[in-house]
Amino acid sequence: MLNVVLVEPEIPQNCGNIARTCAATGSRLHLIRPLGFDISEKAVRRAGLDYWHMVDVRVYDNLEDFFAKNDVKQMWCLSTKAPRSYTEAAFEDECYLLFGKETKGLPESFLQQHCESCVRIPMRSDARSLNLSNAVAITVFEALRQLSFPGLQGFGKMHNL
Repeated sequence: MLNVVLVEPEIPQNCGNIARTCAATGSRLHLIRPLGFDISEKAVRRAGLDYWHMVDVRVYDNLEDFFAKNDVKQMWCLSTKAPRSYTEAAFEDECYLLFGKETKGLPESFLQQHCESCVRIPMRSDARSLNLSNAVAITVFEALRQLSFPGLQGFGKMHNL
């Protein structure tokens, strides 16, 4: 199982899309406060997130709280500032994929402390960044591809054609 970690996410629609990716792939979703939106049962129901019940969502007060409550053996920090491509990462089962807030990314000091774990999604030099939910989906599916898509359906409904 993969672990998707959103550090101080700000945009509810991004979190909804990421939660849907986690539901479809069986990935766990970790949210680190402050959150820019409400994830109460009432708010989730009002937003029409009918797959929210399929996601193992865990919420933490800050990065320190997150690391105190999880045994992180492997993590990959996604950043446009990273020195190497996400395709160079060797993703392991139970790894943690960390993504920063939409407006600033992961904290600079955190990236410096974990430079060896930083990877980026290649893009044009004049593009600032990808949408957070797209970046999560790209990274999650690369990790799952490397792991041979464990526990996921290997064929579509037209497989007998």
